[in-house]
Amino acid sequence: MNITYHEQNRMFKLDTPHTSYCIGIVDEENFLGHVYYGRKLSEDNLTYLMRTKEAPFVPSENNRDRTSFLDTFPMEYTGNNLGDYREGTLAVRTLGGHTGVSLSYVSHRIYDGKEALEGLPATFGEKESCRTLEITCEDQVLHLQVILSYSIFADTDAIARSVKIVNAGEEAVYLTKVLSACMDMDNEEYEMMTLHGSWARERGIQTRRIMKGKQSVCSVRGESSHQEHPFMAWKKKSTTEEEGEIYAMNFVYSGNFLAQIEADQFGSIRAVMGIHPDNFCWKLEAGESFQAPEVICMYSAQGIGGMTRNFHDLYREHLIRGIYRNKKRPVLINNWEATYFEFNTQKLLDIARQASELGIEMLVMDDGWFGHRNDDNSSLGDWQVNEAKIDGGLKSLVEEVNKLGMKFGIWFEPEMISPDSELYRAHPDWAIQIPGRRGSLSRNQYVLDLTRKEVRDYVYDMVAAVLHSANIEYVKWDMNRQLSDFGSYGLPADRQGELLHRQVLALYEMQDRLTREFPNLLLENCSGGGARFDSGMLYYSPQIWCSDDTDAVERLSIQAGTALIYPLSTMGAHVADCPNHMVGRVTPFATRGYVALAGTFGYELDVTKIPEADRNMIPQQVAMYHQYNDLVRQGDYYRIAHYAENHYYDCYEVVAKDKSEALITYIQVLNRPNFHSRRIHIPGLDPDKTYVIENTEDWPEIEQTQYRGDALHYAGINIPPIRGDFQGRLLHLKAR
Repeated sequence: MNITYHEQNRMFKLDTPHTSYCIGIVDEENFLGHVYYGRKLSEDNLTYLMRTKEAPFVPSENNRDRTSFLDTFPMEYTGNNLGDYREGTLAVRTLGGHTGVSLSYVSHRIYDGKEALEGLPATFGEKESCRTLEITCEDQVLHLQVILSYSIFADTDAIARSVKIVNAGEEAVYLTKVLSACMDMDNEEYEMMTLHGSWARERGIQTRRIMKGKQSVCSVRGESSHQEHPFMAWKKKSTTEEEGEIYAMNFVYSGNFLAQIEADQFGSIRAVMGIHPDNFCWKLEAGESFQAPEVICMYSAQGIGGMTRNFHDLYREHLIRGIYRNKKRPVLINNWEATYFEFNTQKLLDIARQASELGIEMLVMDDGWFGHRNDDNSSLGDWQVNEAKIDGGLKSLVEEVNKLGMKFGIWFEPEMISPDSELYRAHPDWAIQIPGRRGSLSRNQYVLDLTRKEVRDYVYDMVAAVLHSANIEYVKWDMNRQLSDFGSYGLPADRQGELLHRQVLALYEMQDRLTREFPNLLLENCSGGGARFDSGMLYYSPQIWCSDDTDAVERLSIQAGTALIYPLSTMGAHVADCPNHMVGRVTPFATRGYVALAGTFGYELDVTKIPEADRNMIPQQVAMYHQYNDLVRQGDYYRIAHYAENHYYDCYEVVAKDKSEALITYIQVLNRPNFHSRRIHIPGLDPDKTYVIENTEDWPEIEQTQYRGDALHYAGINIPPIRGDFQGRLLHLKAR
């Protein structure tokens, strides 16, 4: 890990454990250009790669073709409306109505460690484990300073990038676009990899060839969304799970975003990522600054899996915080699919008593405990206990649950307000809305305008009062609709374009306050399932509810797409009842347990009503979780097979960091009418070690129980035929 500036060549070089990233300064105007990103290099002078000696040359030598230079030069961060016709990263509007921006290098500093981003989630690192480069550029007409930050880490191949804009002029400017990262490079017939979906089918992996023009994913819904995800990668066609080159960007942000790759006329691509410019306009007064969120850049020469494991390591060690960061989570049971809104104290205690006898460690009371909420049409914003349901009050209920040896958790939706609520009747102007227009309802609710301090303080105080009233050790923070009607009674006319970003900042402020006031709380974020499963939220909560779809087969694709970037320890995953409430499918109880084992693990059912055979299996599943969770939570993840691609089976593996053990999960979705075994290859093991199958009782058909690591990887192992659909198996390997 090192960052150097070579003054003679005017080139910056950032070296992570296995990669190099190079930036150059050219011409007397000090244009800042992207030079190289890829495998680690010993060479310190690569400025020739920017083609400044080719026509049209640099402006000091050929200013008659200045626009041709600007439209071809590999910009490190680009301005607007002066001749670079590719996607820009910074755009402004002056009080005079002009939009031109041009940036030139001014200075830089290199320091150990990494400074926090004010009001924003971001990766962190101590002085001995992290190093940062800050490059200051300036528009000399507007006196607008742009500070580009790059941080690298000693233990992973990641580069954390962010941008800060400082108005050093004498009058205000309007920022109409501030993206956080830009990367220009030659197009080597790359394919673009993105994550797409909808409610209950989030983060499906999609790969397509990069064509001429712009291809993007984005959200303008006020959150990162079910539909798209703030991630993109581009890879060579030959790249596989474990071999080949891949580049990636992931946005540490939970609101509107743009992730785009543009292939131009000269065979180059420009990749950009940041806050979506639609409905964004930030008034920057003289002397003020604007901090853009962080983008994580990643390069791997070890295929898609290498990229994945780098993201996992970075987020586990440098993003997730709190006491549960490296800690096993309690096995919980949530009453949502068990009861929906139809519950009372006695019903909850019946579930808790049965669950505690089976080894389940926490009861979570979901929606319907407050106001007069007996369905999803009322009471959001009225965060007082409904004692008609919770007889004796919340404190009494929690004490009874605690007597059973169980923890207690509770559900909130703090960002929302129902038209049928005391809060809305008292403060209808507290909802986000456009004056004079009929508001757009979703799930019969509006969104609270958290940009107003009085609103977020009022809501936060109500939530905190509930948490102080009883021994509550877990909170599920939900958000069940996306934003619309972008207007705020708390912002002046010339700042209405700040609403969406300020709303995200307000959310971050509230969750930061919550985790500081209740440091021992286990916080799980949720948004209609997985609509806000992003790295920004992971800074505040170590886990996020992965999807409202709890069907084991659907979860295979959802969890595979999520694990492409995020550690298994972050994925909220439960064993649900069957027929599944979402898709109606019936899968074996054991298989549902195997699939949930790849996440935080818990139950989403009425344990008092399920078949006795299923109920009797719960202690075994809880024991399975405790046996393997340290490995699942901390190990290296490998995708062996994708059900979404082959349509028959799914297989993934977690290997201990020291290669001492591995757990392979094999799920046969559809059986084929033959008795031929299926061969799988198991990567990530120590080729020189012998591995023994520990759980031979689960594999009566296995002829051999010990294998060399290289044989398992390159020759593979045969999975015996399994009769039936939706069948699961675990293979636990231990090094001798």
